[in-house]
Amino acid sequence: MTVDIDKTPADTPPAGPEAIKAIPVRHYGRYVSAVVAIALLVGVVYAFSQGKINWGAIPDYFFDDRIVRGVGQTLLLTVLSMVIGISGGITLAVMRLSKNPVTSSVAWFYIWFFRGTPVLVQLFVWFNLGLVFEYINLGPFYKDEWSDFMTPFLTALLGLGLNEAAYMAEICRAGLLSVDEGQTEASHALGMSHGKTLRRIIIPQAMRVIVPPTGNEVINMLKTTSLVSAVQFYELFRYAQDIGQTSGSPVEMYFLAAAWYLLMTSILSVGQYYIERYYARGSSRSLPATPFQKIRANVLSLSSRSKPKGGTA
Repeated sequence: MTVDIDKTPADTPPAGPEAIKAIPVRHYGRYVSAVVAIALLVGVVYAFSQGKINWGAIPDYFFDDRIVRGVGQTLLLTVLSMVIGISGGITLAVMRLSKNPVTSSVAWFYIWFFRGTPVLVQLFVWFNLGLVFEYINLGPFYKDEWSDFMTPFLTALLGLGLNEAAYMAEICRAGLLSVDEGQTEASHALGMSHGKTLRRIIIPQAMRVIVPPTGNEVINMLKTTSLVSAVQFYELFRYAQDIGQTSGSPVEMYFLAAAWYLLMTSILSVGQYYIERYYARGSSRSLPATPFQKIRANVLSLSSRSKPKGGTA
């Protein structure tokens, strides 16, 4: 009698389902949009290259003494105007949040007026207030005619700084309101005064909300300084205009001024990024890598891949 013996190994696993082969979806719209964007960019560059613009005049005057002086005046006016705007904005924000109806109403009216009128109009109003105030009289400290007192620099500083205070007031108010009310109640329960609570508890936590829009306001202020050329204050744009008129290259000097503005705003944007990253430490468990850290990580990964693995056989 013969017995059939199963020759299949007992430990052979049963055949499972076939592995799924994933095929990525092709996004043809992305390719088309990329080609269209590149074509438009090439077309714009070609149009400017064929225009009647003396591009050689830009590097010739890029570091001209007047241009460099204008850059310094622009930066100085930006810093001083933002100092006035930030300090005034914090004061107005605290006044808006005050329970005193008088101070709250005054702050509201200030913000309503300066946010509702163009900054260029405000500059001209400050420049021509001599029609209302013939003299400026501060008693024994200072007395002079308004036309001599209100110089172009002071006009630009007041016009930009006081207008910026209205916008910074709303930014600071939003930041203060973003802090939970329980923080204030807890600090008062510990015996801290209202002013100390603001300095030690509320403002440090509100900075995470205040810093990003404030950085945008600084960059916007740098560009807005070009308006003060209308009140005879010499900054980057006004110097570029004068050089363009005397050299016969007005359009080229506009491009030169635009290049300087792009350079300065780019530097400010980098500073804003790191300041925002600093104040985000308490809200994020892990901070995102900086551009330099990303570059270093990519370089290290490439170098590690290029090294041979293991030894020779």
